Amino acid sequence: MTAIGLLGGTFDPIHNGHLRLAEEMAAALGLDEVRILPTGTPPHRGRPHAAAADRLAMAQLAIAGNPRFRLDEHEVHKTEPCYMVDTLTELRAELGDDRPIVLFLGADAFAGLEGWHQWRRLFALCHIAVAERPGYDLSRHLSPVLAGILATRLTANPADLAASQAGRIFRHAISQLEISASAIRALVAAGRSPRYLLPNAVLDYIDQHRLYR
Repeated sequence: MTAIGLLGGTFDPIHNGHLRLAEEMAAALGLDEVRILPTGTPPHRGRPHAAAADRLAMAQLAIAGNPRFRLDEHEVHKTEPCYMVDTLTELRAELGDDRPIVLFLGADAFAGLEGWHQWRRLFALCHIAVAERPGYDLSRHLSPVLAGILATRLTANPADLAASQAGRIFRHAISQLEISASAIRALVAAGRSPRYLLPNAVLDYIDQHRLYR
């Protein structure tokens, strides 16, 4: 059964770094569907600067025209803290137990996985695909616990992720794009253009709705 990719984030705003990560990981894994999951209330950081409706609208504009991407609204309307383990549990109830789900994580996020709510349960709910930027040595940033889990669950074969519903880890080097949402917000606040860091449709939305000023 074809796996589904999942990329979560505050997307405040969504930018080309997010989109390129999702595109490259999907291509590496041969996925036909990637769900873009804007969070509502993130548990590990402050509230997003833009309202949920704006972040949802920007994400929709960003993925328009890409048949592989689909917007997922499981979290964005929630006011309580959103935990990935709960979202994946909801997705499992909808998709069934047999559909493979692949959670895309940046290498830094994977290295901090032990700080996530009920993080060990993730491996019963999904596979994890770790996106590594060039020159990043993942092994130097992992605790002994995570290093052991990586060694046990790692596969270099994308077919292994399609053969089971959850539990494997896949690593893939992606293009180096030093783009951050915080830098984009700072540029807008300073009256400078972040053009070419994010899709034009998203930039137009930011200008029209006077976000991040």
